[in-house]
Amino acid sequence: MTDKANHLNFIGESKNGQFFLIAGPCVLQSEDIALRIAEALQNICSIYKIPLIFKSSFDKANRTSGSSKRGPGQAEGLSILQAIREKTGLPVITDIHESHQASTVAEAVDMLQIPAFLCRQTDLLVAAGATGKPVNVKKGQFLAPEDMKFARDKVLQGGEVPVTITERGSSFGYRDLVVDLRSLAIMREYAPVVFDGTHSVQQPGGGGGFTSGNRDMVPVLVRGAIAAGVNGLFLEVHTDPDSSPSDAANMITPEILQTHLPYWLELHAVTQRLQESLYRD
Repeated sequence: MTDKANHLNFIGESKNGQFFLIAGPCVLQSEDIALRIAEALQNICSIYKIPLIFKSSFDKANRTSGSSKRGPGQAEGLSILQAIREKTGLPVITDIHESHQASTVAEAVDMLQIPAFLCRQTDLLVAAGATGKPVNVKKGQFLAPEDMKFARDKVLQGGEVPVTITERGSSFGYRDLVVDLRSLAIMREYAPVVFDGTHSVQQPGGGGGFTSGNRDMVPVLVRGAIAAGVNGLFLEVHTDPDSSPSDAANMITPEILQTHLPYWLELHAVTQRLQESLYRD
């Protein structure tokens, strides 16, 4: 099996390091579907030579309605994620929702993710850091970017691990999100910053008991975030988004990713040169 640790050397090394992608379906459905998506993403990323971390959730514990599908659960979900690691060699990341999950989940994945709604949960953040695995903390829709420094510090209380912060939009009244590009620059002072282009187009509860969204706006927001200087992207990708039991309206297809990725990478290169020039001056 490929040494996953080598895949993650770019996480936390430098705020100006290797551009990377965290991507996959919102929630696990089956091993076959997850593998098909992972292989499609891997093929695209190999063309453009950017690191990929496969992401999917075994449980969506914060659905709008209690009757919504949540995923296969921890045991089956971790089995699927381990199969993805074995068959593709890709590192994988998944959410944890409770502190007692941290150590068990960390044995099966390469990186842990803290959901946005839970980014202030002290015990959860500390437990994630204590696993020794890199941690990606989603910025709460309700938090100022400056407050994410404290979320990072809580992870580091648990252990000296690489931490990334992911912007996924802020609540703007009811059932809408906006992205303040200033937050990306602010949070880069604390940690490498990832931009979540698909959750940022959500309309929470906009579907009448479930979340809706507008995937057509993903490329627009991603271009803005890259120009602002992010270190990586987080994108929910599915070969058949409308069939997904979660986040169907805002996920993109591998074809959409392949169409836009080369232009996003060109923009990233220009942004890097500009930042380096300004730094030298």
